[in-house]
Amino acid sequence: MESAEVVSNPETAIFFSRKAVHGKWVVLIFDRRSDPSLLSRLEMCFVEADGRAEPKKRAVDDPRIFLDATGLHVKFDWWLTGICSSRVFSQIVAMTYAAALPVLQQEWAMSAAAAGSIASAFQIGYTVSLFVFSIVADRVGPKPIYLGSMSASAFFSLAFAFFARNYLSAVILYSLVGVSLGGTYTTGLMILAVRYPVKRRGMATGLFIASTSLGYVLSLALSGIALPLGGYRLSFMLTCLGPFVGSILTWLTLSRTAIAPVRLTEQRGFRRDVLANEPAMLLIGGYAFHTWELLGMWAWAPAFLFSCLASRGTGGLDAAGIGAYLTAAFHLAGLFASFSMGSLSDHLGRARVILVLSGISTLCSFVFGWTIAWPFSLVILVGLLYAFSSLGDSPVLSAALTEVVPTPYLGAAFGLRSLLGFGAGSISPLVFGAVLDWTNPLSSGSGQYHIWGWAFTVLGLAGFGAVWSAYRLGKT
Repeated sequence: MESAEVVSNPETAIFFSRKAVHGKWVVLIFDRRSDPSLLSRLEMCFVEADGRAEPKKRAVDDPRIFLDATGLHVKFDWWLTGICSSRVFSQIVAMTYAAALPVLQQEWAMSAAAAGSIASAFQIGYTVSLFVFSIVADRVGPKPIYLGSMSASAFFSLAFAFFARNYLSAVILYSLVGVSLGGTYTTGLMILAVRYPVKRRGMATGLFIASTSLGYVLSLALSGIALPLGGYRLSFMLTCLGPFVGSILTWLTLSRTAIAPVRLTEQRGFRRDVLANEPAMLLIGGYAFHTWELLGMWAWAPAFLFSCLASRGTGGLDAAGIGAYLTAAFHLAGLFASFSMGSLSDHLGRARVILVLSGISTLCSFVFGWTIAWPFSLVILVGLLYAFSSLGDSPVLSAALTEVVPTPYLGAAFGLRSLLGFGAGSISPLVFGAVLDWTNPLSSGSGQYHIWGWAFTVLGLAGFGAVWSAYRLGKT
């Protein structure tokens, strides 16, 4: 070792030591604030050229951190901003049907079970797509699937806006929208897992999933404006433009991003790395229970709020519009939950955060449906807590799975999780609607129901499974 020195950067409160080893500068960087949003240790090799240190190699990469002759710098992560922005626009279509459900149920004369089956068709298409594309992504890499799926979602969303005019056309076209969007979720998580280290992965995953919630918020806000003005046709048209914009942003962001497919090794296998991996199976099982509860709640929350408002004398289209706005507020709570809980789990641990959030959301499932006669302000408060807790563990469950499953089988693990999770989530709205019809025999097809507690209780039963999975995860 020829020489060594320590250099400080007051702007970032980070210092690094430079040691000349075999003619190269080996730079060890430490964050003395122990800020987990930055790498705690980053190794680079530099060579001297004209008295300046020039980058030669990064041993560990953080897209925000770079080092030059003037010191260490942290830059804004435009790449993550781009991928999350594209996610926002692509997900605007995901709440198009749920926002208009009370109106469509009356105009298309559908029972609650029939109305729920359209949401289920979307989830079934989404589930099959997730399962297939997640496995294929292990072979060809997640990037081409992500790009192709975003382009397909733009096409099918516009087809839904123009041609969905009755039950049958809506079932077919909305299921195709689900199929196309299914290739953009786990592949996006796989891209993030490659690009970001473990200490920042909860934050990055949280932002990605929070972007989904922001897309839902925009969808419901646009629907809230459009439904009173032009009915479901105008609402469909405005919200279904979102994936087209998202597709453009995706191509701009990923065009220069290299994500290579992972080589599978003979020494390892799906059975060993996934099926016999207890933490992985607990996370997959917990996600299935979580998705049953979450997707059932999101599909029927606008209709529940519609009934709350209608029982207080608010008119049909106005009640649907206000219900969409209020559900948008629920998704804002979910947006904050995704980012904050993903980051919090980087500090407190994944299992602990999942356990607390799943316990709260289970309790809310058993309470929320019975609040229809409560003061409306209390209905909204319970709904906000419900939304926060039911979505807050999503990024934590996803980040945790990337940490316990080896990279060569991560896509397959996500595929199994998607099959079980979104399979359960695709059935959940249908079961919810059937229970709603059964407990309100005189209201079927009218869109106005008075007894909601039992339907929401069905969602809460799965919550017990999520709590148990989180508890067992903490013991492994």
